[in-house]
Amino acid sequence: MSDTENSKGKVVIMSGPSGVGKSTICKEVVKRFDNVYLSVSVTTRPKSKAEVDGQDYWFISEQEFRERIDKSLLLEHAEVFGHLYGTPRDKVEEAVQAGKNVILEIDVQGAKQALPIFPDAVMIFVLPPTEKDLVKRMDNRGREAADAAEKRLSGASGEIAAAWQYYKHMIINEDLQQAVDECVQIIEDSCGES
Repeated sequence: MSDTENSKGKVVIMSGPSGVGKSTICKEVVKRFDNVYLSVSVTTRPKSKAEVDGQDYWFISEQEFRERIDKSLLLEHAEVFGHLYGTPRDKVEEAVQAGKNVILEIDVQGAKQALPIFPDAVMIFVLPPTEKDLVKRMDNRGREAADAAEKRLSGASGEIAAAWQYYKHMIINEDLQQAVDECVQIIEDSCGES
């Protein structure tokens, strides 16, 4: 491997069902490293009261999202429960080229698109301890009506089933600190971070 290849960062793909705690885990993991960049996705879904544009997601119109697709500005994109989500290509590529390890918090659909681009990506899937815990977490977020939450729960089962094919690392988020510690260990072992 050349020095240029050695100095490139790696991509860590973190996925899991809606409400499992991916965002919280990712934010805590990033605090532990100097050389890790957490990619901020773009979405067409409405912003919740607690979210900050540019920090949690970039909230954009469907027209702007589709323009980004047409111009190949997204590394991956997917429609999830009627809203579009995607990862800005330029920010990820710049960070990797600069030697940073990049965490992509994306769903299984997006991971399938990103894997051919980053075949050596570190794949981490976050699971809830039980279905009951996932339902409780989704309720606690208070983001959606009961029918939307039911769709997300149904989608979670399919996502978990598909994850076993693509993800090397499975973490159960029963205890946040333990889940964060496990992710940190995986990144240290896989990316040479410490």
